[in-house]
Amino acid sequence: SLTLDVAGQTRKEKVILPSYLQGKKPNAIPNKKIEDPASGKVSTSSVATRQDLTSFHLIPPRVTFGVLKEGCVYATTVILKNIGVNFSRFRVKQPPPYTGLRVMYTPGPVAGLQVELEIEIFAMLLGGEDNGGLEEVSHDIEIVTETETLLLPVKANIL
Repeated sequence: SLTLDVAGQTRKEKVILPSYLQGKKPNAIPNKKIEDPASGKVSTSSVATRQDLTSFHLIPPRVTFGVLKEGCVYATTVILKNIGVNFSRFRVKQPPPYTGLRVMYTPGPVAGLQVELEIEIFAMLLGGEDNGGLEEVSHDIEIVTETETLLLPVKANIL
């Protein structure tokens, strides 16, 4: 119950549901749906009434590298998980070179599984203004799927 806690007492604060339970997806832009006859549609009666049969989640939904030393390369892994019924394809728009970011992955269909995306950053200062030796890098990596474009925010501070 949303009004009672686990001990059976009345809740003092409101319960905040995660975005995936609210039916909203943060950092996602819907694409125009184009019907592709070879996209692997499932036509069983149990799922024939559902409209959205392909959907992806990013785990974690954002990447924060923290404070990085200039001239070093850092990497982390993000999981792109297919939570839909159909297999679906995706592609990653590589960030511009001045960000120092690069995404490495194996392209192809994701059929009820997950794919690891390795986010790599080469910590470099662009120069220009003097801001105390600390420069913030912030970029949204675009992951284009068949139904939507996911945005993966990446942030880092370069020392």
